[in-house]
Amino acid sequence: MNVKKDEKTCLFIDGSSLYSTSRSLGFDVDYKKLLDFFAARTHVIRAYYYAAILDTEDYSPLKPLTDWLSYNGYFLVTKPAREFTDSTGKRRVKGNMDIEIAVDMMEMAPHIDHAILFSGDSDFRRVVEAVQRQGTRVSVVSSMKSTPPLIGDDLRRQADQFLELAALGANFTRRQMEAPRPRTQQAPVRHPADQLSEPEDDPLS
Repeated sequence: MNVKKDEKTCLFIDGSSLYSTSRSLGFDVDYKKLLDFFAARTHVIRAYYYAAILDTEDYSPLKPLTDWLSYNGYFLVTKPAREFTDSTGKRRVKGNMDIEIAVDMMEMAPHIDHAILFSGDSDFRRVVEAVQRQGTRVSVVSSMKSTPPLIGDDLRRQADQFLELAALGANFTRRQMEAPRPRTQQAPVRHPADQLSEPEDDPLS
């Protein structure tokens, strides 16, 4: 991993994407360890965490996590998610944070040396290119080892550095999970943040 101790670095974490990718690799993220891991290796001036949250009276499994993050070194960016029923009658939640991430990356680029983006969505290729034109290095954290791979080729080629989450995960694993079963058919996956299934469990449990 090519990071420099004296670089002013900003983390941009697409929460849903990181959650989906780590789960597909068989582990949960310990966000304290994640922040400590990067802070020990570079000068982290800000760590953004992005989450779309349902604005209902029902209990949200994200609430304990987002509350904890906001008090423990993360800059939390949220917006209401949209709930709908798909053609099969299954309840789904849609919450895309791409615009919020892109705006913050562009605004922070003149003030930092290195942006680390936690997402594999190829839609970020253009904003990565724009940030690079301002003289800021961009690393992308996702996975080629998940099934299916969750990093778009265009984004991986554009980034100055691709960081494989499967290789980094041992440094900030919270709970080892049962290894995921291989899928018999690889459904196309572009960006998990765009289409979330019904919440599975409490991410802090």
